[in-house]
Amino acid sequence: MKVNNIFSKVVLGACAVLTLGSCNDFLTIYPTDKTVAEDFWKKKADVDQMVTGAYAAMIDYNVTERCIVWGALRSDELVKRNGLSNNTIDNVLAMNLLPSNGYNSWSGFYNVINRCNIVLNHAAGVMDEDPEFTQGDYDAVRGQMLALRSLCYFYLVRAFRDVPYTTQSYEDDDQQMQVAQMCPDSVLTFCIKDLKEAEKIVMRSGAYGYNNWRNKGYITRDAVYAILADIYLWRASMNHDQSDYESCIEYADKVIKSKDEYYRENHGASVSGADADQYHLTDGRFVSSMLSNNNSIESILEWQYDGDHNSNTALENYYDMSGSEGQHDASGNVEASQLFNSPSADANSLSGTKIYHSKNDYRMWNNVYLANSAEALQLEIRKFVSRRGDLTDIENRNKGEEKTGNNFPAYQRNWIVYRLTDVMLMKAEALVQTATNDSSSVLRSAFDLVQTVNKRSMLQTAKDTLTFTDFKSKVGMEELVLCERERELCFEGKRWFDLVRYAYRHMDGVNSRQKLADVTTWPTLPRKFTSVIVRKYDTGGDAVAYKMKTEPFLYWPIARREIHVNLLLKQNPVYSDNETSSKN
Repeated sequence: MKVNNIFSKVVLGACAVLTLGSCNDFLTIYPTDKTVAEDFWKKKADVDQMVTGAYAAMIDYNVTERCIVWGALRSDELVKRNGLSNNTIDNVLAMNLLPSNGYNSWSGFYNVINRCNIVLNHAAGVMDEDPEFTQGDYDAVRGQMLALRSLCYFYLVRAFRDVPYTTQSYEDDDQQMQVAQMCPDSVLTFCIKDLKEAEKIVMRSGAYGYNNWRNKGYITRDAVYAILADIYLWRASMNHDQSDYESCIEYADKVIKSKDEYYRENHGASVSGADADQYHLTDGRFVSSMLSNNNSIESILEWQYDGDHNSNTALENYYDMSGSEGQHDASGNVEASQLFNSPSADANSLSGTKIYHSKNDYRMWNNVYLANSAEALQLEIRKFVSRRGDLTDIENRNKGEEKTGNNFPAYQRNWIVYRLTDVMLMKAEALVQTATNDSSSVLRSAFDLVQTVNKRSMLQTAKDTLTFTDFKSKVGMEELVLCERERELCFEGKRWFDLVRYAYRHMDGVNSRQKLADVTTWPTLPRKFTSVIVRKYDTGGDAVAYKMKTEPFLYWPIARREIHVNLLLKQNPVYSDNETSSKN
């Protein structure tokens, strides 16, 4: 029996990747699996080609688009551009997550997972065929594929909760492909096990040579540490598990230490002044350019686009869409919500009406166009998509720069998966949760991390930086960390997942060891969570909040076509499989 589900859509093992190539045409397909068995997996180059293919699949439009939609659009950050006709985005924003909604396709991630499985199931045999493919080469490949597969499963768990998990490679259309879902605790436990193996065998960060793109484009040890910190933080929030919070802190510290050592190795043993601290963060005046120029010193893992062989068209279509000659025709599919417009005194609280607490924050001016203008309901995104330099004269500005077009003949902006300040703020979030009371010293440690990130982005002469006495309670510090993460990481596909972690920490009765479809009563979402989600709406927020009731509403429905062809799948129980009513 041939099953036409996701696994039949992935590019199977009968393929050799020649280069990173374009996003839509980078494979040479052999006709049958017999040809592969006879003619492939003979040389080190065969393994390298397949590894490259796994990374190439990760930069596919399908994947980057979902990073934006799953991680940012559902949050309080983004709204649909005025004038854009797109019923699918309308339904997402209205919380009508139909099983036919194209955004709930998980095919891109399972494509990558299957490629990783193919390499993991064949690469070891090449050592017997080619003496140039050594044990060290194999270990580095195995570590990368274990980590990349784990990262994909982590995305899927955060988007769908209960997902099919397999380490089997699908290389023949005649293979049976019915795979049941697992609960998130089981999937993440497998991921952690693989990542702990990977951290021992992947290349040390920086091992490819100073300023070599592979230090950020391939999974290295720092990337494994960052993924582990992120997974532990997620699982700790679901399960209210102190040991997982401590593990998050442990792996965040490994990233911080490794980045510090690499910096000192490449800038001399003696550093002083601003370089004397362990973070070595870029001057806030130039952070926007740093992020746009690809593979910055603060980055840990980025998906690579060079504008020649491949282009980040998902980033362009969602955030930019300038005219081809540099004239501004229209903004992208989405724009920043009114929360990013101007500062407000309550910005460091989840009940705040704005994102920034001070107009002296360089990020307010560089993340969006026309910041601090009239009370606009939408603002076009500047972060990542502007080719012009940072706005550094903020003390003399009444409003931000107006967009005039970017003139990108080929969109060469990388997608940032992890960077140092992200990990620093993960650690701060975990530290807050290890505090036993409001006088715990770890709250001060969490604040110091937030202050380091915040202060580097403030005008150097500013007096309105953060003050610890304003946030010395555990509740206040938890909210401060989340607010700072939004300021620092906005539009990077992080915010929805940050808020879901917050929701889990304030819910009782969550069972991550049980699948949603196996129970009939689910924990209620905290009111503060839903109020944050809907604060971006000028109208219609109450209707959206009404639909966000219980835990299953945090997740996407399984795509209808997957349910129809994989008889072992069970639909998210709050969604009905029809076009007239999106929820039961």
